[in-house]
Amino acid sequence: MLSAEEKLRALFNAALEAADPKRILARHLPARPSGRTIVLGAGKASAAMAAAVEAHWDGPLEGLIITRYGHSCPTRHLRIVEAAHPVPDEAGRKATAELMALAQSAGPDDLVLCLISGGGSSLLSAAPTGITFEEKQSINKALLKSGAPIAEINCVRKHLSDIKGGKLAALAAPAKVVTLLISDVPGDDLATIASGPTVADLSTRQDALAVLKRYDVTVSNTILRHLENAACETPKAEDQIFANCETRMIATPQISLEAAAARAMEMGLTAHILSDRIEGEARDTAKALGAIALQVAQHGQPFSKPCVLLSGGETTVTVRGSGRGGRNVEFLLALAHVLEGAPGIYALSCDTDGVDGLEEIAGAVIGPQTLKNARDRGMNARAMLDNNDGHSLFEALEAQVITGPTLTNVNDFRAILIE
Repeated sequence: MLSAEEKLRALFNAALEAADPKRILARHLPARPSGRTIVLGAGKASAAMAAAVEAHWDGPLEGLIITRYGHSCPTRHLRIVEAAHPVPDEAGRKATAELMALAQSAGPDDLVLCLISGGGSSLLSAAPTGITFEEKQSINKALLKSGAPIAEINCVRKHLSDIKGGKLAALAAPAKVVTLLISDVPGDDLATIASGPTVADLSTRQDALAVLKRYDVTVSNTILRHLENAACETPKAEDQIFANCETRMIATPQISLEAAAARAMEMGLTAHILSDRIEGEARDTAKALGAIALQVAQHGQPFSKPCVLLSGGETTVTVRGSGRGGRNVEFLLALAHVLEGAPGIYALSCDTDGVDGLEEIAGAVIGPQTLKNARDRGMNARAMLDNNDGHSLFEALEAQVITGPTLTNVNDFRAILIE
């Protein structure tokens, strides 16, 4: 008989398996070209995607992949470079310059196979002329702390880059460009995943300026002048550079939620997928989902127990305290306060890349005893939530979920079990 925590961890594992490149990528590969095959990639799952390409491709390959530190995979023909995420570093800057040169070397008979997943926005770092790399790093840090949703963060990133927002496709033209995508964004918006390096961009530089104003993000005069210049605008859908481009989505949050629901049924649990695209502040999400869980537990509405409530998406944390942040642990600690020890309700919330915020921790698990256990250890759980310090609390309670790099990324996974 599995415990509540074991059931929740099994559901998370099912979600990860459904997004594992070595299981899913092969059926999405295009036909071989008459010319070269150049493989370019960026993201937390890109190295695993590259290894899967090598395992199933029947012709010569060349190329460069940029992934997060610790997320590399062994490859024979494709070069893997590790770089920093979520704030770019010098390794990412140099590797991006090499990747751009490879894209520009493609001819009309060549195939440029792009392997793109979440994290690519930080790993593909090419500052426009006049903007220093230090300025790029600074604005990334400020945006990440601002509480802005990922689509708005990436809107700014696209207009401060020579590779994002469709500009990689421009570099590769007139070669055929096929992009294999693993989605880590709410709604699977192609232009938001890794800031859409090979797809047309709907946002404008005016949108980017509005994001900076909306979230009170202070930037240098150099960046402001750049965004005020029409030359920084990204390629749009009517641009001919996209005429020979194709995009194939190979894994999404919804697919992983459906896999978890199927695993729940195998365990005799009814699963309800609430949404694959929940956004907003993590603690606000906790209030809403906690209220639903209590309604189920106490009134059998809108679902009967036992059941599990599944959801995905990407919440945010506006860091106001001195804690380590992390949207999944923030959600769980806020949820524990909403539930106030209600019997029979357990929850897991994890980032599917194995990294919650800046910590090498996927997330954590809570149950009816979580707040009591914290009090027994002399911790003030409310103060720790106010300080954005969920990681310290769950570490002390030994309630963390630690996967190491999962080599995929379909965003947050939340499961609330009501017995």
